[in-house]
Amino acid sequence: MMDKHSIINQLTEMKVVAVIRGQNAEEAAQLSKAAVEGGVRAIELTYTTPRIEEAFKQLEHTDALIGAGSVLDSETARHAILAGAKFIVSPYLVEDVAKLCNRYGIPYMPGCMTLREMATALEAGCDVLKLFPANQFDPSFIKSVTGPLPNVRIMPTGGINLDNMNDWLQAGAVATGIGSDLNKAYKSGGYEAVVELSKQYMQKIAE
Repeated sequence: MMDKHSIINQLTEMKVVAVIRGQNAEEAAQLSKAAVEGGVRAIELTYTTPRIEEAFKQLEHTDALIGAGSVLDSETARHAILAGAKFIVSPYLVEDVAKLCNRYGIPYMPGCMTLREMATALEAGCDVLKLFPANQFDPSFIKSVTGPLPNVRIMPTGGINLDNMNDWLQAGAVATGIGSDLNKAYKSGGYEAVVELSKQYMQKIAE
C-alpha cells in the first residue's frame, strides 16, 4: 500500500503522465498498454471515456501507476479510488474532491491558471497542481509563480509535446501531462505507433 507522498515522489520521478482519452474503455486500455510498453510509467484514465472502469480492470495487473482524470465531483473520485486509482486529477479545483482525497491519502491534482487558484489549492491540501491548459503559457511562468508561492509544484498539461516538454521540465515543472499526441499516433498508426512515440518521450527526458 503506497502512501500519498510515495505516489507523488513516483510521479515526479517519472516526469511524464499519459492522459488517456478513449472513444471507449477498450481503446483507452489499448492506448494505456501501448504507452506503458513504450516506457511511460504513469497513466491518467479520464472519466470522459465511457465505462472507464473497464479500462481500470484491464490495467490492474500492470506495474504502471494508474490514476483518474476529468474528475468533477467527490462521487466520481470515490468511484475511481475504488477502481484502483492512485491519484486524482481535475480540470479545476473541486473542494469536495480535495477533502475526499485527503481523507484517503490520495494525491489530488486540480487544474489551476492563476495565483489565487494555486494558493486556494495549496490551502486545500493539494501537493501538485496541474497548470491547464499549459499551451496558454510560457515555461517561464513557473518561475514567476514560485516567487510568491515557493512551495508550489506544477505539472503542465495541454499542449505538451516532444518539442517543448524539456523546456517545461528545465523551467521547474515536476512532471508533464501528455495526451493528444498519443491519440493522434493511435489514429494514424495504431498500437505500435503509440509504443514508438512513448519511447521517444522517454528518450527525450534522458537527454
